[in-house]
Amino acid sequence: MTPGRPQPEDPRMRGFRSRADVSEVLEYLEQRIAALPAEPCAVKHALGRVLAQSLTSPISVPSFDRSAMDGYAVVAEDTFGTTEYSPATLTVVGRSLPGRAFTGTVLRGQAVRIMTGAPLPAGADAVLEVERTRSTDDDSIAAVGPVTPGKHVGLVGEDVSRGTALFTAGHRLRAQDLGLLAATTIAEVNVYRRPTVTIIATGHELVPPGGTLKEHQIVDSNTPMLAALIARDDGVLSSSGIVDDDRDSIRHAIMQPADVVIVTGGSSVGEEDYAPEIVREIGKIAFHGIAMRPSSPTGIGFVDNRPVFLLPGNPVSALCAYEFFAGPTLRALSGRSRAWPHRRALLPLAKKITSTAGRVDYVRVAIDGTSDAPSVLPLMVSGASILSSTTRADGVVIVPRDDEGVPAGTLVEVFFYE
Repeated sequence: MTPGRPQPEDPRMRGFRSRADVSEVLEYLEQRIAALPAEPCAVKHALGRVLAQSLTSPISVPSFDRSAMDGYAVVAEDTFGTTEYSPATLTVVGRSLPGRAFTGTVLRGQAVRIMTGAPLPAGADAVLEVERTRSTDDDSIAAVGPVTPGKHVGLVGEDVSRGTALFTAGHRLRAQDLGLLAATTIAEVNVYRRPTVTIIATGHELVPPGGTLKEHQIVDSNTPMLAALIARDDGVLSSSGIVDDDRDSIRHAIMQPADVVIVTGGSSVGEEDYAPEIVREIGKIAFHGIAMRPSSPTGIGFVDNRPVFLLPGNPVSALCAYEFFAGPTLRALSGRSRAWPHRRALLPLAKKITSTAGRVDYVRVAIDGTSDAPSVLPLMVSGASILSSTTRADGVVIVPRDDEGVPAGTLVEVFFYE
């Protein structure tokens, strides 16, 4: 993760002379961010974790022939030709229950009462379901319907054979995957470590959620929003807090232990936007100023080889910059795909999107479902401080840098907010 790009000069109070292309930033991060080292994890705690190893089954599942039905373990040939009017009497010689097998051998003319999941006794080759029997007394039954060899029997390895490939490295474990691992006696797996993340919200004007607002103060809405996104992307929040616009305080917060640092506010070109200058002094700034709307003041750097994301303080800008740069980085560090984890759909635009070539636009949209054919209604491109625009929106459309807007009727890819 060692950056090698020349550091941009400090643009404070002068504005950005140029802005990097989004594609250039993404390529840079992709080349420099690799998955963190592996760590052991108990299967029962491994939901959502990404395997750092490929796994094969150490046993066959099932490891014994077992009944797939409540009924009687029999020699199938004894039931051939039986009907309600032409039954065959079989002597019941025992029971086989899950975990408590019948230890004898089933001979011709005999049957063993058996439950679903119980071991099939030696000598038996089928299970005659209860519905095909009629009780005669405590020691015998009447078979009133035939079964074929293997009927209602789960054979050794029917589910998984010993040595079968279960999952490859890079697979993200789901609930059913944990069940399969447990069934094959695997209790612990090696998974990529989840990155720890520090959130630093800068600004004299900020008050924590639930705090009392004084004149000219605002609530820090970025931290809870980013904390939720970090959890979605397999990050582990190690610390968060509000820091005044003070050089020493911001420097101290950035130096706290974490795999990734996210700073919100103080990233632009104002007099008290100290964060880019501090990262430049103690590490490297790879990018400061990106050709996108919103989020153009975003900065990306490294301190002690740890990525530091300088996100704008406006909440929509912070959300946009996180989705483009910080989110893919966290997912890559935990072994996941860098791709956006949003549900997607191709739908026609109800109204044109106005854009300017040379930058990427993050357009909040709503889905008009009033007709039989849903369409996409653009809500806002600007308005980086209007967080409610994202709650009114169903998702976003990304307009590429080379497009001068998108005409009505065009099929566009919608990334849905979940």
